[in-house]
Amino acid sequence: MTVWQIAIELSYQVSLLIDDFPNHEKFILASQIQRAADSVALNIAEGSTGQTNPDFKRFLNYGIRSAIEVVSCLHLGRKRKIISESNFESLYNQYEELIKKIQALKNSLK
Repeated sequence: MTVWQIAIELSYQVSLLIDDFPNHEKFILASQIQRAADSVALNIAEGSTGQTNPDFKRFLNYGIRSAIEVVSCLHLGRKRKIISESNFESLYNQYEELIKKIQALKNSLK
């Protein structure tokens, strides 16, 4: 699977996760984590379309930053007791792997 495909799948998993958020978090943390998760895939896609390698690297950096934002939102959700430990661990580990893969892709570009 490509990093873009992984980012798309993780964004979908985030959307399933936030379906269970309480109403008072729907426009706060839920909105923030979904936008950040979507941003990972969107930045990878945007950077890959006819850009120079330095431009693509810049967009990959944006994707990494958005993935780190998702991880921070996961921590907040766990702290607020709206994300279970098992959901936290699963998504945290998957985002950690995605960040490594995006970094490897970035490093492979000349």
